[in-house]
Amino acid sequence: MNIQRNVLLNPGPATTTDTVKMAQIVPDICPREREFGQLMRELGTDLLKVVHADAADWAAVLFCGSGTLCIDSCVSSLVPAGKRLLIINNGAYSARAAAVARAYSVPHINLTFPADGLPDLDAVESTLAENPDIAAVYTTHQETGTGILNPVREIGALAHAHGAVMIADTISTYAMIPFSADEMNVDVCMSSAQKGIQGMTGLSFVIAKKSLLAAAKDYPVRSYYTNLVMQYEGFEETGEMRFTPPVQTVYAAKRALAEYFAEGEAKKWARHTRTINAIHEGIARLGLTETIPRAIQSGLVVAVNYPSADFDFTRVHDYCYERGYTIYPGKMQTASTFRLCALGAIDVPDIAAFFRVFEDALNA
Repeated sequence: MNIQRNVLLNPGPATTTDTVKMAQIVPDICPREREFGQLMRELGTDLLKVVHADAADWAAVLFCGSGTLCIDSCVSSLVPAGKRLLIINNGAYSARAAAVARAYSVPHINLTFPADGLPDLDAVESTLAENPDIAAVYTTHQETGTGILNPVREIGALAHAHGAVMIADTISTYAMIPFSADEMNVDVCMSSAQKGIQGMTGLSFVIAKKSLLAAAKDYPVRSYYTNLVMQYEGFEETGEMRFTPPVQTVYAAKRALAEYFAEGEAKKWARHTRTINAIHEGIARLGLTETIPRAIQSGLVVAVNYPSADFDFTRVHDYCYERGYTIYPGKMQTASTFRLCALGAIDVPDIAAFFRVFEDALNA
């Protein structure tokens, strides 16, 4: 089968290999069959391995949905009655967690910082010290609206020092930036199949300490579909996802993880790094400027300032899209930006080819 290859420079879903696409072509199967339950159990074990989490202490909880479902699940499920959630908010995706907290009436503190910089750790520590009822701290590892990499390890250390658990949105860093869940000082992290593992959309997962899941059994049930404990216990008891899983997406995710381990953590990160370096070089060559200082960027996403006040993003996007390349609008309300990302099954030659098309689009 000849499948057109598009280069996606958006922050997910990412460009996939043909072998991952074709892994979805399988015989029809009822997801209640033991064979499929075993496949999901193996998938969960592999997901733990990506962040070096010991299966004796950690669990992978699978959901049918996008990455935002993981945010919904963690915010609604992991705050005890009478306690509060501290959200470290310096971008659109931490702001989304705050919106989820408001939707479920989860008591919380939305500690906001400018979207073009790092959180102030002194402010985080003082907030924790002044509010002993904070039971959990939430932040986003990479704010993909800007490409900022937040200091999750340091925030997690502060959370633990004050008796709180640490929840990290690692949706756009998992299986790209190498990290160990324990060394990162997190108790919960999360991602989605269409991001770092280079799978297909529709499957997301939360990786959590089993001790936290056990404690959360006594927390308020604020959501039925996305309740983390119900989802975990349901699978442990039956070997089935509580509700219909995205069957073909699970097969693709299993294949994507096999390709992840075959490439290797270090080599994959090296590929992403040379890809983002090629993006930096292309931006500089065209005289464009980056919104966020390089020192606090993730190495996966670059926010690029509009080259002029009359820059027509839609026209440039459409020109590139028609030629197999996708760029993405910015997510900063205070600046006119677009984003170029080094996610997915792409490499330096793809970036070189993209910039030839992009330059033509600017001059068209």
